[in-house]
Amino acid sequence: MVAEIFESAGEALLYGLVGFAVMAVAFVALDLVTPGQLARVVWTDRNKGAAVVLAGQMLGVGLVVEAAIGASESEDGLGYGLLSTGVYGLAGVVVMTLVFAVVGFITPGPMGAAVLEDRDNRPHPAAWVQGATYVGTALMVGAALS
Repeated sequence: MVAEIFESAGEALLYGLVGFAVMAVAFVALDLVTPGQLARVVWTDRNKGAAVVLAGQMLGVGLVVEAAIGASESEDGLGYGLLSTGVYGLAGVVVMTLVFAVVGFITPGPMGAAVLEDRDNRPHPAAWVQGATYVGTALMVGAALS
């Protein structure tokens, strides 16, 4: 019984590490499609628009990874589950990044710059739209995994 607890805790740790790796890749992807260094823009410059978009993305990635973990349960073992979770999570990151690019393409002006435009100490409305788009896209990807 105690051994099962430690085994489950170890599996949770491994899935958490896979989820963290997917989040790190997502962060890099967002950094590539927005102007400036994202870490500096959020943590040093305290840009609220960038923080809204990043928060939406991280929440979205968490939703995709959660669905991927649920879909990964199989008789093929832990290794297969971890691999499928990582692959599904990265697929979600690709879809979310493509949606960011498409929304940026169909809206006026460069989307990356618009979402980072704070005025009167408030984020640009595009930041809220883009953050919500990440979450909505993640919900769709997660539904496809179930």
